[in-house]
Amino acid sequence: MQVPWSIKLARALFLTLAVVLGGAIAAGFHAEIWVGTLIGLVVGGFFVLVDSLLAQFTFREFSFGTFGLLVGLFCAWLVTKIGIMDLPWFRSLEDPESIRSVVEICLYLIFGFLGITLALRSDRDQFSFIIPYVRFRRDASEGEPMLLDTNVIIDGRVPQVYETGFLSGNLVVPRFVLDELQRMADSRDPMKSSRGKRGLDSVQKLRDTKGIELTIHESPPGTVEAGPVDALLVTLAHELNARLLTNDVNLGKVARVRNVTVLNLNDLARALQPEVGAGDELDISLVKSGKEKHQAVGYLPDGAMIVVNYASQFIGDTVAIVVSGVTHTSAGRLIFADLKQARVVQ
Repeated sequence: MQVPWSIKLARALFLTLAVVLGGAIAAGFHAEIWVGTLIGLVVGGFFVLVDSLLAQFTFREFSFGTFGLLVGLFCAWLVTKIGIMDLPWFRSLEDPESIRSVVEICLYLIFGFLGITLALRSDRDQFSFIIPYVRFRRDASEGEPMLLDTNVIIDGRVPQVYETGFLSGNLVVPRFVLDELQRMADSRDPMKSSRGKRGLDSVQKLRDTKGIELTIHESPPGTVEAGPVDALLVTLAHELNARLLTNDVNLGKVARVRNVTVLNLNDLARALQPEVGAGDELDISLVKSGKEKHQAVGYLPDGAMIVVNYASQFIGDTVAIVVSGVTHTSAGRLIFADLKQARVVQ
């Protein structure tokens, strides 16, 4: 995973400070300065190593862990106040004060560890149940981040929908999704390569569009090889508490099982389709012939197909029609209509 330059700078400054501080302490104790600087470098390097190992440890998890630690230490303190170690049988032990100290240390360690692990396994809903008036969530005005999957990026409709105001919140594109798009763009299959290039162009358009905040979420090297991209997306959305923006029905079903909020662009498109019923009058452009010789086909702006009876002679023209029926299929709506009158709309 690529480390941001700001983190590298902070680590370098920390190591420098540790070395200088180690040398200063050694000089204060009249010891060899190089020994102090070496110790400072080792100690500083240790903490930098710890920081790199905790690269995937988020601030939210740190907050949860700290809260769990405090609860665990408080529970351990309550146990020590029960008075079990003040009973006569405990006092009769050899060196009871030393044993008391060891027992108290063990209690604090055990309860502290249990508090941290239980807190890290908990989610926001469980915390709000424990602390009803404290909610671990973002400001509602900011909105939760939206995680984009590969298909919805290739789809290319996200920038337009975002600009209309139907979507809000920061957009997040995982690094492994970008890697998948790059592999598609480099493919020898022309169709696959075209889809990959279109997806990369869509990401660039999102980055260039004013008002859209796009974040590339870094992932460890080899993440894609570790499992299917869809499974990685659902896991990441759950970890980030992000909404998943997709047009993949099956991915949406899997994500909902994991309690991930799913936004499907196709569902939005269907919801925005104008209602058309029998008896409605429309003006439609006929573009091709239908299955029957007398039929002609046109399309609504949302892509719904309209089959007009006895209109084959008007292909290429715009005519007035009356809807006779609507059929819903897996591919969308299929609308049947008749000519209102045998004339072309001017």
